[in-house]
Amino acid sequence: MPTLFDPLALGALTVPNRILMAPMTRGRATRDHVPTAMMAEHYAQRASAGLIISEAIGISRQGLGWPYAPGLWSDEQLAAWRPVTKAVHDKGGLIIAQLWHMGRMTHSALTGEQPVSSSATATPGEAYTYDGKEPYEVARPLAVGEIPGIIADYVCAAENAIAAGFDGVQIHAANGQLIDQFLRNNSNMRTDEYGGSIENRLRLLKEVTQAVADAIGADRTSVRLTPNGETYGVDDSDPTPLFTAAAAALDAAGIAFLELKEATPTGTFVSSNVPRQSPMMRPFFKGPLVLNSDYDQESAQAALDSGLADAISFGRPFVANPDLVARFREGAPLSRVHEATLYTREAEGYTDYPAYPALEDSEAVA
Repeated sequence: MPTLFDPLALGALTVPNRILMAPMTRGRATRDHVPTAMMAEHYAQRASAGLIISEAIGISRQGLGWPYAPGLWSDEQLAAWRPVTKAVHDKGGLIIAQLWHMGRMTHSALTGEQPVSSSATATPGEAYTYDGKEPYEVARPLAVGEIPGIIADYVCAAENAIAAGFDGVQIHAANGQLIDQFLRNNSNMRTDEYGGSIENRLRLLKEVTQAVADAIGADRTSVRLTPNGETYGVDDSDPTPLFTAAAAALDAAGIAFLELKEATPTGTFVSSNVPRQSPMMRPFFKGPLVLNSDYDQESAQAALDSGLADAISFGRPFVANPDLVARFREGAPLSRVHEATLYTREAEGYTDYPAYPALEDSEAVA
């Protein structure tokens, strides 16, 4: 059986180990969504990951509603990503760009327009803006005639990613974002060809995936889904037939890999009592399957041993432990994440986590 330290083919890429860095929204870009030198240092520090999946990157101003998050729709943004990807490659690493349209999770204070979604719904709670928190707004349903433009934005961002030196892309179809809003039936009340049946609700995911694959190659295209339980108010009353159909569709598209973030009843960030869907989806997706959420080294290896997963992606452990792969290999203790600095704009909690054994004993947790 493979171990976490064995190489793996993910489409066009051969990754040196199966300990992947999960995508994590932070906030160290500029107000104009341009990457910064601090981001190059952060990602380069973590280049020993089998593969880095970048933080979510906006495909358009319409789709990006998170302060100080980076984009990939302008020439300035593309140019600013090049030092980031070069820094990772210079350290021997691989990095792909996660492509993001937030749909109803944007806010007009950030985008200058009413949010768009599958239907006229609103995300529960409040959005972060440059002027503080504001209640989420009711989204405007996208007209059918607007959807080709959304798909074109994904394609443009994917092409920009390759031009910026990324090794591939991941389509963010998870976590209650735009594509997820089309997929699941509590947020999609449409009666046209993008709503109603599972086949119709899958249409946007399939069209975006195929268009991106046609543009940059299916072997450099991946997808992330969150198939079990509610995320940011988005949920489905019968997830198994929906996500097994999604798995089959993505298998037919020949993507490089599929990543599933699955909440558990005792999750540290998101929890759910809805059963994990990966065991039901696995027979329908024959390519590499990456699992995510609250894994440690032991449970990650068990997932590989079972044959369910081909690799595991780690989020917060990679935030606090830039040398996570080495720590796993050596059985070294892990640093704690400093929650208060996750979404600030400073180097603290971003580039200042030390490598082992520079840690003080008081900073480590077994």
